[in-house]
Amino acid sequence: MAKSSARYVCQACGAAYAKWSGRCEGCGEWNAIVEEAPRAAAPGGLGGAKAGSMARPVAFASLSEPPAERGPGAERRATGMAEFDRVCGGGLIPGSAVLIGGDPGVGKSTVLLQAAARLAEGKGGPGCACAYISGEESPDQIRLRAKRLGLEGSAVQLAAATSVRDILAGLDRNDAPDVVIVDSIQTMYVDSLDSAPGTVAQVRGSAQELIRLAKTRGFTLLLVGHVTKEGVIAGPKVLEHMVDSVLTFEGERGHQFRILRAVKNRFGPTDEIGVFEMTDGGLIEVANPSALFLAERRGEVSGAAVFAGIEGTRPVLVEIQALVSPSPLATPRRAVVGWDSGRLAMVLAVLEARCGLVVSGRDVYLNVAGGLRITEPAADLAVAAALVSALSERPVPEDTVVFGEIGLSGEIRAVGQRETRLKEAAKLGFGQAFLPERRARNGQTGRRRTDGLRLQEIGHLRELVALLSNDTAAPLSVYRNGA
Repeated sequence: MAKSSARYVCQACGAAYAKWSGRCEGCGEWNAIVEEAPRAAAPGGLGGAKAGSMARPVAFASLSEPPAERGPGAERRATGMAEFDRVCGGGLIPGSAVLIGGDPGVGKSTVLLQAAARLAEGKGGPGCACAYISGEESPDQIRLRAKRLGLEGSAVQLAAATSVRDILAGLDRNDAPDVVIVDSIQTMYVDSLDSAPGTVAQVRGSAQELIRLAKTRGFTLLLVGHVTKEGVIAGPKVLEHMVDSVLTFEGERGHQFRILRAVKNRFGPTDEIGVFEMTDGGLIEVANPSALFLAERRGEVSGAAVFAGIEGTRPVLVEIQALVSPSPLATPRRAVVGWDSGRLAMVLAVLEARCGLVVSGRDVYLNVAGGLRITEPAADLAVAAALVSALSERPVPEDTVVFGEIGLSGEIRAVGQRETRLKEAAKLGFGQAFLPERRARNGQTGRRRTDGLRLQEIGHLRELVALLSNDTAAPLSVYRNGA
């Protein structure tokens, strides 16, 4: 019988090697490769002489067969937190596994404890049994947090454990809880593995056992995951493939806003966000994030523009700030917070090559106010407006929103959900918008009326530079009722 030898596994990416090396070839990390003992083979397991005699045939079912009925709330369990349910696709699916990651102290444990308390109280529907299992805190510490949040009366079951074998023994019963929270998966360990908790093998093995029981018993499993210094969830990448949904909780320590974002969701959209505000009493849902992000605006200030963006299905208005100053360095600085630095370099190149603006010898700083991170190309025109305003020291009109994508030749390209963006701007009291030209289709313009909102359609970036550089703006098109 061949002797099984130890293998070496990278704790950053999960790559396996036959011998130790100082640097992982997969992810480039140094001193991340650790020796792991092989898992002992079960008697008569796969590869044994009697492997076939111990196998159980797989039971197949038809595609049209209705799902098993699990009582009230079997399809989705709404937590009663509208922002949390929005990101999950309307609620939690029984038998699903959800992984929630985020920086330390961002509020992962807080939002899950609040969601568990609301589920137990039946705020979003029929009440259900919830269990909170912590590998980092004792039940007394969790009670202190619940008291601070005003949840001390909630019927949430608490436990402190790190052994997966013990947790499975407590959950593998007919009256298992409907929702189980494990905080965190990096603290769990399987006693059949020799590696320490938090290693690739332990994280993978612990998650596999917990997810298997969740699928068997039909309860919703919520796993808390730590993140690395790069901001990705610690452990093997296969962990994100094993779960049904991956949510990230984002937020800067200097801001009170927290963004819950779906990275993967088998039962809902992956482009939705939930906005929360961190307070002394816990996380408060923000029903109108646009008003919150624009609450600190200082009026007509050069270098600031309001961008009408779309996050999932909801419009969000945020302020984009730019500062351009002479640089004492041979290589000017380009600092970006909340946007793609590569896209900023492209916008600066188009402004210089197509519009004649000189920015090569200046430091450029760009910031998305409020701690929100923007990824859609529709923010190009708003960024350009903030940069031109900072260069010319002429403010963008205070009641103006800007959106549009910039091409390399300087043309302004149309973006989706134009009317939704304009309706949100009109609702918040904005009076005009700089936006791409609407192309006619089949000989018809297809314009919809935007009550009282003046629209300045821009075809080339030079038009925006002329609008923000001259004292007299070009005439604006007005669409009113009956226009």
